Amino acid sequence: MDLDLAQVRAFLATAEHLHFRRAAESLALTQQGLSKRIARLERELGVRLFDRGRAAVELTAAGRCFLGPAREALAAGEAAVAAVREAVPPLRLDVWGHLFAPLRTVREALDAAPGPAVEVGQARDLAATAAALARGETAAGFGRYHGHGASGADGGSGAAGSDGTGGQALAHRLVRLEPVDAVLRADHPLAARPFLRPVELAALRLVPPAAPGRLDFLSRFAERFGSRLLPGEANLGLDHLLERVRTVPDGFTLLPAELPVDPVAGLRVVPLVEPTPLYAWSLVWHRDRPHPGLPSLLEAFADAGVARRWLEYRPERDWLPEADAAQVAAQVATVTRTT
Repeated sequence: MDLDLAQVRAFLATAEHLHFRRAAESLALTQQGLSKRIARLERELGVRLFDRGRAAVELTAAGRCFLGPAREALAAGEAAVAAVREAVPPLRLDVWGHLFAPLRTVREALDAAPGPAVEVGQARDLAATAAALARGETAAGFGRYHGHGASGADGGSGAAGSDGTGGQALAHRLVRLEPVDAVLRADHPLAARPFLRPVELAALRLVPPAAPGRLDFLSRFAERFGSRLLPGEANLGLDHLLERVRTVPDGFTLLPAELPVDPVAGLRVVPLVEPTPLYAWSLVWHRDRPHPGLPSLLEAFADAGVARRWLEYRPERDWLPEADAAQVAAQVATVTRTT
């Protein structure tokens, strides 16, 4: 016979308590469920393990003989599970798009649901993450993913990069759509408005944190709404970017609405509406070498996304670059087919 360790655990709990109700409670089972497990075990062994009297439950002679080996069998089973779990290395998660603080979302997802042990590292962009995935140096990446091959600091490359992974090597899942606000000088006439439409920024110049050719989201925004994208400088962080905006009279930049930004003298943050631009965050991993902890990580992000409404998108209200909108449509279609 194949020994069922769940049945063995039920036997041991009953042998310890000599009381079916208390044994069931210790295993978070119903008393009926516990009794069924023991009855199946007795049937498969061909012996009675307990004498069930009105006042007490006692081990039979066969039950006493089974007790020691049952403990050893359960301990061996638990040791086997522990050995496998300890052999699985922590999941290495590389993040990019640091100006937009990707760790905010990662931290919320991991805090909201138990998942695998995760070690977080920093990557330059999606192209660097794709190369690390191809070499097996990391298990997953988190940042902005889009489907064309140019490298980018805020989103990195698309599915293919110079590392040779190719578009088919990376799998990805959209996990958050974050509204974007405009940041502009407080003395600009538009800064007094309670909100702005993206087209109203067409007369202003978009200040990027790095070379525009590496900033897909900002480039797509400028193309769609007619803003002029200024030349970039070295990416020296958020404070440097905000200082640049403050020195450009007709300048503005874009930042995620939930990004914690300390008040900066001379600047104002104004929400964007009609449409509201959304910044897309995704998880990516190597299609052929998924880490054993990846399903738990995806589940943690999915649970956080539902609880925090991270994936709300209405085309008539919101704007996404074309590649991001295609991801949303593909993901919705996949969910529809599987449900």
